[in-house]
Amino acid sequence: MKKLVNFATALTAVFVLSVQGFAIAPALANFPAAATDERGIPTLAPMLEEVTPAVVNISVQGKRVTRQRLPEAFRFFFGPNAPREEVREQPFQGLGSGVIIDAENGYVVTNNHVINDATDITVTLKDGRQFQATVLGRDDESDIALLQLENPRNLTQVEIGDSDQLRVGDFVVAIGNPFGLGQTVTSGIVSALGRSGLGIDRLENFIQTDAAINSGNSGGALVDLNGNLIGINTAILGGGGGNIGIGFAIPANMMKNLVDQIIEFGEIRRGVLGVRGGNLNQELADALGLDRTQGAWVSEVVEDGPAAKAGIEAGDVILAIDGTPVLSFAELAAKVGTIGAGRSVNLTILRDGRERQVTVELQQREAEQIEAATLHPNLRGAELSSDDRQGIRVTAIESGSPAHRVGLRENDVIIAVNRQPVNSNRELQQAMENARGVIALNLRRGNQHLYLVLQN
Repeated sequence: MKKLVNFATALTAVFVLSVQGFAIAPALANFPAAATDERGIPTLAPMLEEVTPAVVNISVQGKRVTRQRLPEAFRFFFGPNAPREEVREQPFQGLGSGVIIDAENGYVVTNNHVINDATDITVTLKDGRQFQATVLGRDDESDIALLQLENPRNLTQVEIGDSDQLRVGDFVVAIGNPFGLGQTVTSGIVSALGRSGLGIDRLENFIQTDAAINSGNSGGALVDLNGNLIGINTAILGGGGGNIGIGFAIPANMMKNLVDQIIEFGEIRRGVLGVRGGNLNQELADALGLDRTQGAWVSEVVEDGPAAKAGIEAGDVILAIDGTPVLSFAELAAKVGTIGAGRSVNLTILRDGRERQVTVELQQREAEQIEAATLHPNLRGAELSSDDRQGIRVTAIESGSPAHRVGLRENDVIIAVNRQPVNSNRELQQAMENARGVIALNLRRGNQHLYLVLQN
């Protein structure tokens, strides 16, 4: 079993070494001035007294659709038209954490998976006060959601730090609500940066930390020793929801880019660069005659896309974005995908052994098209498009087609399948695959809500 070293003890050891003439570790160089108690022992208490009132507990309630396949004897008794499964709405409750980033407006950041499907959201402050909250916007690809408290008053907000300045080995503190115990503080270091390929979200660029993160910490704060927010805790590696020393947080800079878009536009306007590629590994580096193995290798440039217009070519290696090193193609995709459309970024690229600077204006990602006929025969003739935010829109429909005959019309928006909300292509496809027997599509048509029934 590995020996666990208490964080305060570790700080004390560093403090003692500095007294004996050794230099204080670089990670502690900017340690808060009021970082020792009356006995001169290092402590995080002064910083935490300032920050913890900005970290909240979130409790949610809602309903999710559950399906139970009915036995064949039931169908034999009631005939071939009997339903194949029983569909129920199952109430659920959940707990998580959040961070107040704007006290005046009552803005709280959390994970999307904390509030997903919730119809009632209650936010509890450290002092016990409770507020109801509404969802202003969310992004399922990066697992970020922005809430607003009703009638906010006397709140404390956290200062947002620059997560691009983090280094492996920097001390960090995680604050949240693990297992519903109430506010809890744990500590550790930054174990790694730019983690991706974990299958947690579509856009992955995680800070890895060994600060204890457990079930219920989702949406809570990861702060540096100055109390600046540098990440939103989102996931752990380990079974049973318990900590094994490998936790992940969404970088604060990514979170802020998304929140700014929600506040300004009421939605995520995701930017695209217009390149395809992969990670620069040793094998590829040898083939290209490069002396480095980190970066995003460009294998294809989309015609007339932002990268093409800026002069980026296939074979280029993207080394940095706005001066921050890029370790992998997944990290590049995550950073670009959370920067708003219409914004310009400066890329450092490597071409023919020379580094170059290129400025690219990101375009908005086009809505993704869905092959309607593959979802259901009665949807043939409809063109469906998803922007991952407001359901699935009918962008065009062929007159007299099966989709037209069942009542689908252009500009209808599919918002649920058998009462299961759908906000992306993936969610719609999954809901249709799970549906059995009669399928009820919940539509928004202008200011009206209606149901269309599809028979299998």
